[in-house]
Amino acid sequence: MSLEYQIVIALLLDLVIGDPRWFPHPVRLIGRLIIALEGPARNAIPDARVAGAVTALTVILAATLVTVALLGIAGSIHPLLEDAVGIVVLYTTLAARDLARHGHAVYRALETFDLAEARRLVSWMVGRDTERLTETEVVRAAVESIAENTVDGVIAPLFFAVIAGPVGAMAYKAVNTLDSMIGYKNESYIDFGMTAARIDDAANYIPARLSVPILTAAAGLLGFRASAAWRIARRDGRKNLSPNSGMAEAAVAGALGVRLGGVMVRRGRPVNQPEIGDPVVPLALGHILEANRLMFIATILAAAAFLAVRWGAAAILTAT
Repeated sequence: MSLEYQIVIALLLDLVIGDPRWFPHPVRLIGRLIIALEGPARNAIPDARVAGAVTALTVILAATLVTVALLGIAGSIHPLLEDAVGIVVLYTTLAARDLARHGHAVYRALETFDLAEARRLVSWMVGRDTERLTETEVVRAAVESIAENTVDGVIAPLFFAVIAGPVGAMAYKAVNTLDSMIGYKNESYIDFGMTAARIDDAANYIPARLSVPILTAAAGLLGFRASAAWRIARRDGRKNLSPNSGMAEAAVAGALGVRLGGVMVRRGRPVNQPEIGDPVVPLALGHILEANRLMFIATILAAAAFLAVRWGAAAILTAT
């Protein structure tokens, strides 16, 4: 089975099933490996930057080699088994359905006026303190998370899957998990997590920028503010301290006509994030569902565009 068909099947599985909690998801396994390696690396290597680099490279290499080994073993048994393993690996690197579920759960909690539950649920989506968030701040956090994770959970894995198959997608997932766990600029991780953060920045650089035309097109198909999505992304996409996370957030802010960013609290300390977008309309509960719709359409457009490029490139190479 060709890689293109594997990607299509994996994407359909993610859109229909999502990530069952009983399934031994690779992200959880990668997370356990990071935790297992961090302590020994810090103890064995005095320089925190070197210890972090060794940890990051070990995790990425391990995820890559395990994936290669699984595919190799499956292929030695039967080609169809190798196809099946490849599909499962690709499926586990995508997170569109799960991301939408998290956003919708926050929406339902707010819809039933359960702000405490909404705060608890949105804490699974963001790294900021959520205990004292207002309803508007909960909505903002959910929309920002959906926007950013449209890149991390969908566009980037698809991008690397098209380039390097299941191995590339899993290697990216290891990079992204490292960044989410140790890529912080706080006292504990500013040195230890530096390599992880920089590798993640490099890996997401192209996917984050591709998210702008993809989300703009999605906004147009949905009847949202497509021209504003493009304009705001160009104007505000680079305001964030991260070179990548602001791109999708700015496009979504423009598409929805809302302002994102601003003050948040992280580990008890206020953090000033750049404001992104124009407040054409105030943030409201329905914007969570609109962000989910944007993410789903962007997922389909990204897959179609990446696969079309791959098919086109293959056709050109075959012709020559």
